[in-house]
Amino acid sequence: MKTIYLLRHAKSSWKDATLDDFDRPLNKRGRRAAARMGKYLVANGIEPAQILCSSAERTRETLGYLQKAIGTSIPTRFEKGIYEAEASDLLSRLRGLSEVLPSVMVIGHNPGMERLALMLVADGGAGATHMADKFPTGAVAVLSADIDAWEQLAPEMARLDSFVRPRDLDACKD
Repeated sequence: MKTIYLLRHAKSSWKDATLDDFDRPLNKRGRRAAARMGKYLVANGIEPAQILCSSAERTRETLGYLQKAIGTSIPTRFEKGIYEAEASDLLSRLRGLSEVLPSVMVIGHNPGMERLALMLVADGGAGATHMADKFPTGAVAVLSADIDAWEQLAPEMARLDSFVRPRDLDACKD
């Protein structure tokens, strides 16, 4: 069994119009949402064996807020190829993971993250309606696939175990 955590970066800022899209940071709402998501991960025992994170500023910053809650001990790779990746590219990247890894978290961008989640999910599952409607910033989809090796991962092979949006965590506000 393999577990995939697909996390879309938190809400980014459009305040500085001179910044390249790749360099946009989180806005205030995004920073709050990322911090709440970090607390959610800890409260639910979510600790991936590896993190693959886009090297864009907003994904790195999202990861930083998560790490304040989950710590920095999880091996993390920053990959520019996750930025603007298509679902098929993300699937290929997952298929290349070491079979010894039981789980992975990908921190990336839409539309690739949403399309990958929808591609992998076989039968809907908890939260599928919300996910199909919109995969908002800061949301995480938790998928499980009954496979022994990542190279076996294919469309419609995963189950959606949960889909959590930042607004679902309102009860967790400080």
